Amino acid sequence: MEVALETHNLTVSYNRRPVLWNIDFKIPVGQITGIIGPNGSGKTTLLKAIMGLVKPSSGYCKLFDQDLKQVRERISYVPQRESVDWDFPASVMDIVLMGRYKSSNLFKRINQSDRDIAVEALEKVNMLEFSNRQISQLSGGQQQRVFIARSLAQGADLYIMDEPFVGVDAATEEAILNLLTEMKNQGKTVIVVHHDLQTAKDYFDWIVLLNTRLVAVGPKDDIFREDLLQEAYGGKLNVLSKVGDLIKEKGFSVRERK
Repeated sequence: MEVALETHNLTVSYNRRPVLWNIDFKIPVGQITGIIGPNGSGKTTLLKAIMGLVKPSSGYCKLFDQDLKQVRERISYVPQRESVDWDFPASVMDIVLMGRYKSSNLFKRINQSDRDIAVEALEKVNMLEFSNRQISQLSGGQQQRVFIARSLAQGADLYIMDEPFVGVDAATEEAILNLLTEMKNQGKTVIVVHHDLQTAKDYFDWIVLLNTRLVAVGPKDDIFREDLLQEAYGGKLNVLSKVGDLIKEKGFSVRERK
C-alpha cells in the first residue's frame, strides 16, 4: 500500500490536557478518507498537527513518507470556513490565484497560464461568474466553493479539508462531492473532516474513527460496525440496535452541531 499520510504515536495537548492521544495510523494514496467522531474528539486538531499549525507533545506525521517541509507544495489545506476573516479585501479571482504561489517563489509574477488555471478551477466549482466579486459579498456556500477552487488551482497531490460540507446547501454539497470523486479518479488523495454519520459511508472510501484516541481506521465497510461506532460516540448511539442498518436504510443522522 502506497501511503499518503502516516501518524506515529501522535499526541497533542492544550494546557497539559491531551486532545489527541497516541494516534497511530496510515492512509493510502488515491482514496477519499473521512475523519469522523463526536465534537471534541480532536479531528480539527489532527489536521492542524498534520499541517504543522500545532506542535505535537510527542510523535510525528509523515506525508508521502517525508516531513511536511519537504512536500509542502504537494499538499493543499482548506480550513474551516468559520476560521477565515471574510472581510479581507480580495476578489474571488484574487483568492483563487493565491493557490498559484509557491512557498519557494512567493514573489513570482502571475502569468497567463496561472490565470487560465484559476479560471478552470472556478469553472469546476461553478463560480466563474463571480470572479470579480468581493469574497465578503458571497454566501457561506459560495465562499466554501472559492476556497476549494483555490485548492484546486494549487495542483496538489493531497487535499486536506476541514468540514467542507458545513453550512452549504444541497447543490453545493453535491458539487463538492463530485469534485472530490473527480480528484480521486485523477489519482489524488483527499482527507476530509466530516460530522454526519448518515452520509459518511456514502462519501468516503476509508474512515478514521476518532475520539481523542484512535478508535479504528480502514475501509468504510470495516469501520461501520455497531461496536466501533458505539465506542466512538458512546451514549449518542445507545438507542440504536443496528447502527449501520439504521444509518443506511432509515436515514438516521448523528450530525454534530457547533
